[in-house]
Amino acid sequence: MRSHYCGELNEQHEGQEVVLCGWAHRRRDHGGVIFIDLRDVQGIAQVVFDPDTEESFALAETVRSEFVLQVTGIVRLRPAGTANADMGTGRIEVLGKKLNILNAAKTPPFLLDEHSDVGEDVRLRYRYIDLRRPEMAERLRFRSKVSNSIRNFLDENGFLDIETPLLTKATPEGARDYLVPSRTHPGHFFALPQSPQLFKQILMVAGMDRYYQIAKCFRDEDLRADRQPEFTQIDIETSFMNEEQIMQMAESMIRKIFIKHLNVDLGDFPRMSFAEAMRRFGSDKPDLRLDLELVDIADLMKSVDFKVFNGPANDPASRVVALRVPDGGRLSRKEIDDYTKFVSKYGAKGLAWIKVNDIAAGLEGLQSPILKFMPEQVVQDVLARLQAQTGDVIFFGADKAKIVNDSIGALRLKVGADLGMVREAWAPLWVVDFPMFEEDGEGGLTPIHHPFTSASCTVEELEKDPANALSRAYDMVLNGTELGGGSIRINQPAMQQQVFRILGIDEAEAEEKFGFLLSALSYGCPPHGGLAFGLDRLIMLMTGATSIREVIAFPKTQSAACPLTDAPGIVATKQLRELNIQIRQAKTE
Repeated sequence: MRSHYCGELNEQHEGQEVVLCGWAHRRRDHGGVIFIDLRDVQGIAQVVFDPDTEESFALAETVRSEFVLQVTGIVRLRPAGTANADMGTGRIEVLGKKLNILNAAKTPPFLLDEHSDVGEDVRLRYRYIDLRRPEMAERLRFRSKVSNSIRNFLDENGFLDIETPLLTKATPEGARDYLVPSRTHPGHFFALPQSPQLFKQILMVAGMDRYYQIAKCFRDEDLRADRQPEFTQIDIETSFMNEEQIMQMAESMIRKIFIKHLNVDLGDFPRMSFAEAMRRFGSDKPDLRLDLELVDIADLMKSVDFKVFNGPANDPASRVVALRVPDGGRLSRKEIDDYTKFVSKYGAKGLAWIKVNDIAAGLEGLQSPILKFMPEQVVQDVLARLQAQTGDVIFFGADKAKIVNDSIGALRLKVGADLGMVREAWAPLWVVDFPMFEEDGEGGLTPIHHPFTSASCTVEELEKDPANALSRAYDMVLNGTELGGGSIRINQPAMQQQVFRILGIDEAEAEEKFGFLLSALSYGCPPHGGLAFGLDRLIMLMTGATSIREVIAFPKTQSAACPLTDAPGIVATKQLRELNIQIRQAKTE
């Protein structure tokens, strides 16, 4: 039906007859001459109809936005002074000779240009319209190209693309499973995989050596800008490689992708321990484009007569930190109050602060409601440790370590963004030496990553002191976003059973849930490890999108719903009966 794509036309096609197909992006009537911007998957071409072609001109007068058209015409250079440098086809136009309306269209619910201001709910309900927008179409094309580059890299490095099941067994991987009832096994359920973790480990036992898959994964969890109930994962596993070799391979892949598709060389990825990241930034995925850092001052606050500070300062499970913000003294009291509300979302009970109006004037040059509670020497010691300067503001966090890390770590990012302190750059790193476990809030331990991550110690050492054991895990971070993570896996039954015991999983439960894995480990499982990258997050970062919903063709909303199809939906009673499911009605007041 077409001879060329709209976006490929240029001066070399001058004088040629072409047949184009696409959508009417815009129609303009200029003094008896009709201009139609025709859009297809590769771009936009301007088509001109004049009254000399009476039939086509009359038809062009009826065209409206998003009509589907076929145009036959002659390519010609635009008249002098009318070229459009912002369009790839801006130096030529097509003189329309024949017009065929392939399909009319209702008026679209929103304009298809970069200036269209429309709510996301409307965009998702009419996603087929939204995806026609050049910006969205380009993101999906970019995603396809990056995915192809990833496949090529892994293929060239000896990895096998192997599919794993979507209907599997529920396993504890940190989020709720999506469950699928079994009709043939009444009362039993499949689970959609949170990741292909166990299957890819079993592939290593099977001798596949190097596996990869661009896999769909599912997690029934609360959503954020970088989370979806179903997402795409670049899943990689390999045998007989240690963590350094796996990280080098993954780093090489990501660097090549950035060079090829963005012409950006990320350079070498620095290594940072989990402990250092939490100490300096309050986060295990620090954004290194921002120079602000948390500074511990608990030792200075142990004897002050101010419970807000001395309580946490004398509690080994707590932290007292200060965050110096250069030039932050210009913040108004209202802005500081807003930051106080902001940190409260992370459990902080307040936000103490000091403005440094004149460092040379001592206490007289400081402004803060907390100065009356602090001895002058302590104040001077704090200023000295932070290397405070005139014009700074200093924020304080004092509470349980997790609350301080979460709240002041988030404040660091927000203040830095608000004050324009985040550098325009790419800042990758590896975070390593994660703890094996963290407290679950109920007196027990839960794995930082997942229960199949290997410890960096022996089984006996892990049993003796699990709370302080380190894992052989590693996360790749880019501009404050966790791009991917992985670990060396447990390949011996004794270590795996010990981890289960620490997590409160007895032998009977371990056999019921993971018997197939324990059996596989006992049949000559090689040392192995791997990692998984979030493809959606990677594309979001590379395209500068603000949410992964902007780089997924048909995403869910914040409430895990699909406005396009109105999913999830009601299921007929007959089908529920076949599945042996009865809906329990919620009680009403």
